[in-house]
Amino acid sequence: MERFRQLAVRRVAGVPVAYLVGTREFYGRPFFVDERVLIPRPETELLVDEALRWIDAEAPRSRLRVLDLGTGSGAIAITLALERDRLDVVATDRSHAALAVARRNGEALGARLGYLESDWFDALDPGPSFDLMVANPPYVASSDAHLEQGDLRFEPRVALTDDGDGTTALARIVDGARHRLVAGALLVLEHGHDQAATVRRMMVEAGYRDVCSTRDLSGIERVTRGRG
Repeated sequence: MERFRQLAVRRVAGVPVAYLVGTREFYGRPFFVDERVLIPRPETELLVDEALRWIDAEAPRSRLRVLDLGTGSGAIAITLALERDRLDVVATDRSHAALAVARRNGEALGARLGYLESDWFDALDPGPSFDLMVANPPYVASSDAHLEQGDLRFEPRVALTDDGDGTTALARIVDGARHRLVAGALLVLEHGHDQAATVRRMMVEAGYRDVCSTRDLSGIERVTRGRG
């Protein structure tokens, strides 16, 4: 009862339920989460859907090398590794603490993948070596009032915003991925509800082909992809 009372007090203070119970479901699997990582959202499952759809259509029998940038809890990388066992997945994050959470989830769920501490591409070898890249980077503008509301107040700020207009990380990924994707490989990005046109423009100007956005269940263009 005392433990319950403590949890209730923290919940009244606004602490997210996922942090209180230590888990959040993503793509039908339980992921451990705490204050070191973002809480996985249902809309991010769309990014996984888009990646899997491309894998099955373009390379149904190939072994592919996949990079998840800013992995956080590892939800995206681990899900891809478990959904398709012919993927060699590398999960990166600049936060050592976040990678520890991702490793814990990977081990608990029986996923085989690599983990690398890296500020986006900094720790990666130069040159094209990946067939698919995915990322859910910090894209919330620092002026967005939602940062001071609800669950976002308790989540790691560095994983939510670039402390600018929300496009810095997106632009860096679009630029850096071009040099590390093999010919015809795919980049898939999650972004803000009003950033699809901006991300499409970034990709087109950087030389990506077949650039398009996909709407989530709320009708919002939430994920944009393009071929290198």
